[in-house]
Amino acid sequence: MKSVLLTAGLAVASLSSVCAQQASLRGTILDAQTQQALPGVTVRLPGTSLGTSLGTTTDASGRFVLAAPTATRDVIVSFVGYTTQQARVPASGGPLTVRLEGAPVDLQGVVVSASREQEKRTESPVAISQISPQLIADTKATAPYQLLNKVAGVYMVNLGNEQHMMAIRQPISTNAVYLYLEDGLPIRPIGIFNHNALYEINQAGVRSIEVVKGPASSLYGSNAIGGAINFLTQRPTPLPTAGVSVQGDGFGYRRVDASASGTVGKLGLYAGGYSARQRNSWQDYTDFDKQSWTLRADYTFNPKTRLIGTGTYNYLNTQTPGTLDSAHFYSRRYQSNNRFTNRVVTAVRGSLRLEHEWSPSQQTAFTGFYRYNSTGQLPSYYIADVRVNGVYQSSNGQVNNQSFNSYGALAQHRADFSWLNSRLIVGGYFDYSPSTYFARYLAIQKDVANNFYTGYTDTGRLLDDYKIDLYNTAAYAQYEVQPTENLRIVGGLRYDRVQYNFSNNLSGTQTTKKAAQKNTYNIVAPKLGLTYALGANRGLYANFSTGFQPPETGSLYSSRQQIELKQANFTNYEAGGWVALFERKVYLDFSVYQMEGRNEIVSILQADNTTQSENVGSTRHRGIEYSLTYAPISEVNFRLSGTNARHTYLDYSEVLQGTNRDYSGNRMVNAPNWIANAEVFYKPRFVPGARLGLEWQRIGSYFTNTANTQTYAGYNLLNLRLGYRLPQPAVRGLEVWANVVNLGNELYASTVTANQYGTTYQAAAPRTYTLGVGYTFAAKARE
Repeated sequence: MKSVLLTAGLAVASLSSVCAQQASLRGTILDAQTQQALPGVTVRLPGTSLGTSLGTTTDASGRFVLAAPTATRDVIVSFVGYTTQQARVPASGGPLTVRLEGAPVDLQGVVVSASREQEKRTESPVAISQISPQLIADTKATAPYQLLNKVAGVYMVNLGNEQHMMAIRQPISTNAVYLYLEDGLPIRPIGIFNHNALYEINQAGVRSIEVVKGPASSLYGSNAIGGAINFLTQRPTPLPTAGVSVQGDGFGYRRVDASASGTVGKLGLYAGGYSARQRNSWQDYTDFDKQSWTLRADYTFNPKTRLIGTGTYNYLNTQTPGTLDSAHFYSRRYQSNNRFTNRVVTAVRGSLRLEHEWSPSQQTAFTGFYRYNSTGQLPSYYIADVRVNGVYQSSNGQVNNQSFNSYGALAQHRADFSWLNSRLIVGGYFDYSPSTYFARYLAIQKDVANNFYTGYTDTGRLLDDYKIDLYNTAAYAQYEVQPTENLRIVGGLRYDRVQYNFSNNLSGTQTTKKAAQKNTYNIVAPKLGLTYALGANRGLYANFSTGFQPPETGSLYSSRQQIELKQANFTNYEAGGWVALFERKVYLDFSVYQMEGRNEIVSILQADNTTQSENVGSTRHRGIEYSLTYAPISEVNFRLSGTNARHTYLDYSEVLQGTNRDYSGNRMVNAPNWIANAEVFYKPRFVPGARLGLEWQRIGSYFTNTANTQTYAGYNLLNLRLGYRLPQPAVRGLEVWANVVNLGNELYASTVTANQYGTTYQAAAPRTYTLGVGYTFAAKARE
């Protein structure tokens, strides 16, 4: 008995001795660029790995607690997409703060847009790309196209003053085949798509951007066909930060950015945005003013429950000069053909998201949201010339406004199971968006000899005046299983019920539309995909997905639209893979796809230079997308992104001058055969904080008419970026930069369209110099 007691006593004493030698090392891991917390980061002692008692991961606030011997002097900090760092523990034993730098070779890291849940890019069987905070900081973009065009398969067409069109697995168009998201929520309701909608995003408030290419309707719903672009907003920083910058170019563009962020106790706050203006630019009649601001508040009730509130305000008031004819374009005479067209936009969004973790394997999120938007314009693209037997008679146009309010909710639950390491995600979505639209007829005066519209008279006659109640109710589910260590299978299904309740304020001969009508669409969108790991940092994926597009309300109910429209449906097959080589100095990501559309809704240019929407019988979209990153040494990073594609009318005809023309088998209009973007960044070790980047953009040739008799050769563009940030360990400090867009001063058009009366060009900017200076303060952690 004595021996037993003696043994027990020695065991307790030994355990007490071990515990006495252990200490709780606490700290926070931040993104070095944004100063924001990084959850899921591995923190361990040298020579150990996660899964032992000497390894841990950071929580949602980027914090960690690690049991370590009191003599511990260093820890290893690692995270996908970042450079592994060995950090020194403070001599005082106080909390450790580590700022991780982005890895020179982008492995695409962690994404959220593939499933609305954080997961590794390599576990997502979709073509998804990420624009990192580091790339955003290095680019110093004045408009989103300067960032998005770096993504393989993406061509965002710059129309000036943050206006744009898009081409992702589709020709360049204004069609509603893209879904624009902010933190996973559509920035506009279904049926009220605007190809310019990204001017309703606060660029300065964006932390990172994720682009899902191909149909994502099984998760996100309507319009997620060519792709879905998700803008992730800035989060509050654990430590106080503040920044301000000013920039401007040689053509009258001026911009001021400002932000502040920090956390006190359980409450974290972020506020930031920018004010921009354009005066007397290289192109006539292109002045604009823009205000864009975001406020976000995160409240942590406890480690398992968090409330996130976000509000965004955007205002744009811009002149719109229209396109140029051949004579003006090739002689570089960038005069507007009018002095009165314009666009004024006010967009307000607010959301409140409650997250709760029931257990490590069960999590629920509920989001309520509100949107308000008013878009008023006197559009240049609705100015039409009336001709009889080719002889000019008169001109007309319109002034219009579309406004809506949205009230909605999104709920999602995620459950992880030990059986086959599976995961179930279920969710529901509801959106009620009452909207109004009116358009009044304008009599336009024209100087025919000089092809200049001199003014207009508002006749007061209404072309359209209606109200629509839009309802979108949806439910979706996604299930993932991992039957083997290397294989992961994902299946998903979404049901949407979309209803438009139309009420016309016009009657009789005032309108061509009914007094009231209801349009309802019931859509089921499935998907099935898999990923297969071939080893460390290499793997393959394949998927089948579908997409759908109900007709837009502006096409269904506009008096100008004389062609009845059907819902468009798409099926998509794709496969791809990724591989990191040569000790992860090289990373290659690629995908091949074939997408076929039935009743695809396309915008057709009419003889009077206006457009109407039509259903195409069927179309086919084939292509390969690829992205290569190479970092031979830590100071040099090279990236090439590209896509080669073929977009074809399988079954399509048009009535032209009273004759039916069959264009089946022709290439689709405005569909470049090759889009490429390459960039090399040099960050010399001997000048810490300096960077030099050279970017090349290639847009290949494309047909400008459906008969395939006219083409545009495309263009090559060079952009130069220089920057220097004072290297200070605790204060990010002063930064200066200089960008030169179109270094070679090439004459090019961002889009070109032909009709029976000639070809029109959307002129792009000549060589443009932009200079900027900024200062960012980041507080030290208290020991």
